[in-house]
Amino acid sequence: MSTPSASTDMPRSPAAAGTSPPAATGLGTGAATGGSVALPEWCPSWAERLGDAYLSGTSCVFLLHGNVRDLVPITAPAAAGQADTAAWGTVPDFLAREMFGRWDIVLAYDVGKGLRPLAGPDPARLRTMAQWLTERLGNAATWPRDPDQAIAAIDGILERNLIDPPEQRKRIAVVLDYAQYLVPASEAGGRSGAARMVRILGWATNPLLRRVNVAIALLTDSLAEMHPRLAANPAVTAIEVPMPEAEERERFALTTAAAAGMPAEQLDGVRRVAALSGGLTLESLRAVVALSARERTAPDGPEFTARKKDLIERSCQGLIEFIQPRLTLDAVAGHAAAKNRLESDARAIKRGQFESAPMGYLICGPVGTGKSFIAECYAGSVGIPCVVLKNFRSKYVGETEGNLEHALGVLRSLGPVVVVIDEADAALGNRQSDGDSGTSARVFSMIARQMGDTRYRGKIVWMLLTSRPDLLPIDLKRQGRAEVHIPLFYPHDQAEMEAMFAAMARKCHVKLAPGLPGPIDLSLGLSGADVESLVLAARRQSLDRAADAGQPTPNTISPDDLAAALDNFMPSAQGLEKEMQEVAAVLECTEKRFLPEHWQETVGQPGGRSRLQERLAAIRDVIGS
Repeated sequence: MSTPSASTDMPRSPAAAGTSPPAATGLGTGAATGGSVALPEWCPSWAERLGDAYLSGTSCVFLLHGNVRDLVPITAPAAAGQADTAAWGTVPDFLAREMFGRWDIVLAYDVGKGLRPLAGPDPARLRTMAQWLTERLGNAATWPRDPDQAIAAIDGILERNLIDPPEQRKRIAVVLDYAQYLVPASEAGGRSGAARMVRILGWATNPLLRRVNVAIALLTDSLAEMHPRLAANPAVTAIEVPMPEAEERERFALTTAAAAGMPAEQLDGVRRVAALSGGLTLESLRAVVALSARERTAPDGPEFTARKKDLIERSCQGLIEFIQPRLTLDAVAGHAAAKNRLESDARAIKRGQFESAPMGYLICGPVGTGKSFIAECYAGSVGIPCVVLKNFRSKYVGETEGNLEHALGVLRSLGPVVVVIDEADAALGNRQSDGDSGTSARVFSMIARQMGDTRYRGKIVWMLLTSRPDLLPIDLKRQGRAEVHIPLFYPHDQAEMEAMFAAMARKCHVKLAPGLPGPIDLSLGLSGADVESLVLAARRQSLDRAADAGQPTPNTISPDDLAAALDNFMPSAQGLEKEMQEVAAVLECTEKRFLPEHWQETVGQPGGRSRLQERLAAIRDVIGS
């Protein structure tokens, strides 16, 4: 786009006259003083950031990302004691009616609907916009829908507006929805994608546009789906649209309940639902409240948890999975020192003392030591949701980062929440690109940045589970991220072995005969999973014997059945791998009390840790890991 001389430039004038109804707020109403915009309190916080950036002259191109597909308030709430008739609409609606409600032209474009004016509910304003655009673009039926032609048409409108005499210039806002399809992150976007990006960057860096009443807002679900040259450009202001806060959810839920005819006696339940619905969009919250009203069930009844779980998992496209903890740390057999530390931290979080809670834990140890189980039980002890971060990787460029960005946004709104990442050494990657166009490095950076954000201490508790902590990057294991490293080991004395057999018998819903299990050969190296397998094998033998003898089904494992199962058991042959995992867990331990006595003695000897590191390196050389 060509640029005229500076003499034709018109400075921004927030108080310039407009053509839309007096009820409109936002930029251009005379509400701005001292470089900031005084939007009403009910307006979202991201809108205030946009207004401040615009009026300060920082930028005229804004990249709105995150929860841009949800509803936002577009009218003020009712006064106290009156029925709340507040309305909600889409983000483009809010921009057209409130942010740019007094501007002359609001022009929207997306690849599905093409170019069109946005005027809110004002038909006169819509006719005025359409007439002005028709003079420049021709009949509305011929307005371009192709992305390249549409961006070129918008560029022509902005260029002509710049060279018009100052008294004829219009205040123009452009809303580009689904911007990830205009300037995608993929480097395979082709020459046309590059041309669109160059035009948009030209708008952002044009000093003349920044000094007149022109604003361009790009809307995208994920910042990672945008081309990095655009998203990271300092002339483009990126603003995240967050998930709704508790106050906004309550206002929306009560209005939805009233519209659905919900009885007044159930409104307290609606308030509780709003308070507990962190992570839900307003659209999802509407579904919960409306369904309760239609089925005439309590909105905060037992169905609410299942609905919330389903809606959040669907909104995250299966990237996260809720686990409803059924047990607490009382159900964990052995690991006394680890349990004591976790129980202490759980009590602190329940009391709201987030500042004393760790940012995260690294739970490590050989396979079968119950790492996933103790993480779930910890969440049950705290009484907060437990979420498993599932595989968010995709073969498409930019989609992996977009998936992770969306999942992290939901987690931030859910807190407090326990986030479990199993096989963390494989899931989180590292700083190396490994021939994947830098995806692994970017994923690692996003996870590390979120884990280290101390604003979420005690609100997002990370639990990294791995049997190979030596493969995790040190950046994730440092203090301020996964700062408490808890190693878990196989039962190392008869007391722990008896407790493990008792716990597995309860899990399998059987009983052990008095005196069982008796002395167990610790050299077998039985894990919790091995003990469970032995209990089930003994159970099968007792059932088979009872069936052969025509006797009633027994519910107790006899000494003979357990002895036969033990006699038939063969320990795993992966001895070196298990030793490597155990040594790695010892070296990662951050508190000496977590270690069994024999490991405490080994580590406490002069040069003990050095010898363990040498042993770990020797085993890795042997097995090629």
